[in-house]
Amino acid sequence: MSAGPTPRPGVRDTEPYVSPQLDVAARLNTNECPHRLPERFFKELAHAIEDLPLNRYPDGRMTRLREELAAHAGHTLEGTWVANGSNEILLQLLQAYGGSGRSAAVFEPTYLLHYRLCWLTQTDLVSLRLDEAFSLSQASIDAAVAAGPNVVFVCSPNNPTGNAQPLDAVASLAGATDALVIVDEAYVEFGGATCLPLASEHSNVAIVRTFSKAFASAGARIGYLLAEPSVVGDLQRVRLPYHVSAITQAAGIAALHHAHEALDILASIRTERDRIFAALRHIPDVTVYPSDANFVLFVPPKPAADVWQGLLDRGVLVRDLSAVVPNALRVTAGATHEVDLFLDALKEVLAS
Repeated sequence: MSAGPTPRPGVRDTEPYVSPQLDVAARLNTNECPHRLPERFFKELAHAIEDLPLNRYPDGRMTRLREELAAHAGHTLEGTWVANGSNEILLQLLQAYGGSGRSAAVFEPTYLLHYRLCWLTQTDLVSLRLDEAFSLSQASIDAAVAAGPNVVFVCSPNNPTGNAQPLDAVASLAGATDALVIVDEAYVEFGGATCLPLASEHSNVAIVRTFSKAFASAGARIGYLLAEPSVVGDLQRVRLPYHVSAITQAAGIAALHHAHEALDILASIRTERDRIFAALRHIPDVTVYPSDANFVLFVPPKPAADVWQGLLDRGVLVRDLSAVVPNALRVTAGATHEVDLFLDALKEVLAS
């Protein structure tokens, strides 16, 4: 009997990328928005879906969604692109600009998925370091230029550290290399300066954003790119046919129509983020890092794995990121009652 097909080398040595989705009172591990858009959004979306010809393929160029998104972002239609979450945008960028025999640089500590996407596309990975404040320093920039990658990832605000990168540092990097500089701005609506102005000054800067956080639409899976039209043209060459469904496009258009209501949600999340930061600063022996995102990274005085389990035992799920920042945990800024649960549970765990 046949032993079955053999995957490419390394596939079965790699674990699936997962984040626990447990039934707990406060799920604060995946940086989701804790609030829904208003019912008016869902009614508009339902009406739009009723009129969709789902027996036909969707608009493969996503024209209406891109038009409205370009107007919202203040960017050109030709330089705006959409995919199923920002992760697919990043994958398409590596399919177009990475691949076998080419390399991508990351500045550690940073978003773990960047590593996996390099592996998926068989792009060689160049690991560099941020400075002690997790900022993009001149030394980091010089190291990236010297490595000669084809792609450079900059995460701003950075995940998991939460800090935005200095605009002048990203501009210096873009001006010193011909590599595609991908600025992952998944959390930019929560704080920090956007690097979007650099996309019109440097043809090698590509801004990647998502609807998952700022538009409370993680379940819709919508990500977008703002870059030079030539970059969008390259992604059109590598993307799958009809890769964004008609329903997803409708969800994106409806969400944009309620952008002003999403702003109120953002303000409440910033308030809870700042409350978490302030509270952790007053807990003895806890190290907490300032954040421009919708989460806070902190280092407890006890082993992170024990604190993580203690919080889970009390109905609070956070993210253990010890593999990225030693002994660190990351907590999402949730709804007020969820943050209350987290802070009370943390005090109990640390006192036990």
